Amino acid sequence: MTFNNVGSRGGRGLFITFEGPEGSGKTTQLQLLKKYLEGRGHRCVATREPGGTALGERLREVIKHHDGEETIADEAELLLIAAGRAQHVRKLIEPSLEAGKIVLCDRFYDSTTAYQGYARGIDINFVSRLNEYASCGFKPDITFLLDLVPEEGFERTSRRIETLLLNDRIESAGIDFHLAVYDGFHKIAAREPERVKIVPADGPVELISQRVRELFDNAFPEI
Repeated sequence: MTFNNVGSRGGRGLFITFEGPEGSGKTTQLQLLKKYLEGRGHRCVATREPGGTALGERLREVIKHHDGEETIADEAELLLIAAGRAQHVRKLIEPSLEAGKIVLCDRFYDSTTAYQGYARGIDINFVSRLNEYASCGFKPDITFLLDLVPEEGFERTSRRIETLLLNDRIESAGIDFHLAVYDGFHKIAAREPERVKIVPADGPVELISQRVRELFDNAFPEI
């Protein structure tokens, strides 16, 4: 059975985001929750940031893998991410939610706050205003923060075959940067405990998935 609406939300879909430091298992847990929800008859869309649209994926390549002599300024990085988000929201997220689908997104504006705000040192108030503008008023209904210390995340990413030979300018930033990211995520969660649910990500994949499902069901018992 396929549901055109999600619970009693007046036809609007549900917007779920997954956040966390490098190597925390966001993509895996997103796919597992998607499978769980589709098994209950819901129409789901899985997407990611940077990325999500054809233009967004081109920007992702620049943001994550640019390695030319001319380095990307922190301010330029922030604006590239914001541009990709605006396109992502207008061309994929908004139409999907209006169609009553559940959108599951691997990173959204919390990552911008943690990485470009807290870790890059760009003014948090400005980052917040830009996030609000670029997200076109759309906010996640729930966010799962996969909680993993940076040292363990580095150990995981060093074993990922699919990215082993790629230069990733974000992942390759130093430990101090990633500690600031980690701290930033926890500051966000402390400010918005109703939306941001912290999920310990240092155990077996299935145990983490069970925690995510339980948090989801508790938050949306009608779905």
